[in-house]
Amino acid sequence: MSTPTKIVIADELPAAAADLLRQEGWQVDARAGRPHDQLLADLADAEGLVVRSATQVDAALLAAAPRLKVVARAGSGVDNVDLAAASERGILVLNAPGANSVSVAEHVCALMLSLGRSIARADAAMKDGRWTKREHLGTELRGKTLGLVGLGRVGQEVASRARAFGMQVIAHDPFIAEQIAGDLDVALVTLDDLSARADFISLHVPATAATRRLFDAERLAACKRGVRLINTARGDLIDEQALVDAIEAGQVAGAGLDVFEQEPPVQSRLTALPQVVATPHIAGSTTEAQHLVGTETAASVRDYIRFGIVRNAVNFPSIPPEELKRLQPFIGLAEQLAAFAAQLVTGRTRRVKIRYYGGLATGTTEPLVGAVLTGLFRTMLSSTVTVINARAVAEGRGVEVIESRSSRPRDFTSLMSLKIETSDGVLWVEGARFEHGGARLVLLDGVEIEAGLDGTHIVVRNRDEPGVIGAIGTILGTHGINVASFALGRGPSGAIAVVNVDEPTTSEGPALDDRLLDALCAVPAVWSADLVRV
Repeated sequence: MSTPTKIVIADELPAAAADLLRQEGWQVDARAGRPHDQLLADLADAEGLVVRSATQVDAALLAAAPRLKVVARAGSGVDNVDLAAASERGILVLNAPGANSVSVAEHVCALMLSLGRSIARADAAMKDGRWTKREHLGTELRGKTLGLVGLGRVGQEVASRARAFGMQVIAHDPFIAEQIAGDLDVALVTLDDLSARADFISLHVPATAATRRLFDAERLAACKRGVRLINTARGDLIDEQALVDAIEAGQVAGAGLDVFEQEPPVQSRLTALPQVVATPHIAGSTTEAQHLVGTETAASVRDYIRFGIVRNAVNFPSIPPEELKRLQPFIGLAEQLAAFAAQLVTGRTRRVKIRYYGGLATGTTEPLVGAVLTGLFRTMLSSTVTVINARAVAEGRGVEVIESRSSRPRDFTSLMSLKIETSDGVLWVEGARFEHGGARLVLLDGVEIEAGLDGTHIVVRNRDEPGVIGAIGTILGTHGINVASFALGRGPSGAIAVVNVDEPTTSEGPALDDRLLDALCAVPAVWSADLVRV
C-alpha cells in the first residue's frame, strides 16, 4: 500500500486550509511553532510545505526535505523563502498575492483618513482626558491627488476606493498595461512626476534591490511639501531615519506605517512622532482575509500536486487550467520522447532543438520545454530535475535550448520534433499522441517508424537485408527475453527496429544486459543495439 501524500503546515493557518487538503486523503501535519529540529524531521517525507512569515525556508531546510515538490507562502511576500535554493532543487514556490488585497486596501484608506483627520491623536487626547478640538483641524480626501507606487492587485483596490472619495489617482508602475490603468481612470506617470504632484503617496511594490529605500532623503525632498506617506507593503521601501528628518522639518506632514525596516521596530523615535500613525503589520489581518489566504494557498498546493496546475507561482510561469488540460497529454509525450532519445545519444550534449507542429505550434510551450529537459536529464544526472529547475540545469551544463514552431502540414494533428546535438553528432526523433495508442515514436534518425514509448525497448540499427529480423528474434528467445511488440522502420541508409520486451521478473531469470546486446551486435548486418527504458 502506497504512503499517502504528506503536507506540513508550519505556521498558523485557518483550520479550513488543512481540512481542504485532508479531503484529498492526504496526511496533513498542521502545527505552528514547533522546534526547528522537529520541523526538519517532519519534512523528511513531506511533498508539500505551507508557511506564513514565521518559518524561514532556507537552503538547509530544503535540503532536509528530499521529497518536497512545493512550498506555499500564505501571503504575498516570499522574503522568507530562498527562491534560488528552491528552484535549484526543482521545488515550486507559490504565494497568495491577491487574497488579502481588499483588507490591505481598506487599511490604506483607514490610514489616509486617520492622517487627514488626526484621528489617532484626537483619540489619545480624549483618553488622556483632554478636549483638543481646536488642535485638530483636518483635511478632506476629496480633491486630493493620491499617488500609487505600484498598481498591482492591492494598488488597484486602493485606486477604486480612492475614486469613491473623490480623489484624483495617479500611479507609477512600468509593468502594468495602460489599458488596466485606463479602466481604473488612473494616469500612469513617472516616479518624479508622482512625487511632485501627490498629496498622499501609498507604496505597493515588492522589496527588491531596486526598491530598497526607494523613498530616501533625496526622494522625500523631491516630494510635494506637506505630503502624507503610507506604507503597507515592505518596510525596506523607506529610509526611516530620512523619514523622521523630513517629518520634523515639515517636508512630510505625516506617515501611516504598517511595516518597518525591522519588526518590531527597535527605535521608537519614528513611531513616537505625533504625525505618525503606526500599526503592527496588520493590514492583511482580517477574519475574511486570513480565511481566504489559507484556503487559496491550500487549493494551489492541492491543484499542483494532484493535477499539475501551476497557479500563483513565483519561480515558474503560471498555467491556466484550460491550457494545462490541453497540454497535459503532450507533457507526458515530451518527457518520454526526450528520455527515449537521451539513452541513444553519445558524447557531450550541446544543444536541444524542439520544434512544434499543428496544435502544439500555438499557445504556451514552457511546460513542454521543462518536460523535454526533465526527460533528457533524468537519465544523466543523479540530482532531482523537474520542470521548475530544468532550464537552470540546462544552462548550468552549457546546453542550449532552441524552440521553433512550424505551420507545415504533417500527418499528425500535433507533432513534436526533437534534435539532440552532441559532440558525436545529432539524434533526431519525433513523437505524437495517438487517440488510442498513447505517446508514440513516429520517427528516429529520419526513418519513419511507429512504436510505443512506454516500457523497455531494444533499439537495433542494421543493414536492410533478409534474415536480420529472424536473427534478432532467435537471440532474444535464446536469452529468454519475451517480445511484447516489434516495430520496424526502413530508410535509404538502413533499417531500425524498436523491440518492446518484458522486464525479467526475478534476478535468477533472463537478463537484459551487455551480454544480450553484444550477441545482437555480433549479427553481421547489425550496426548497434541499445537498451532503452522509459
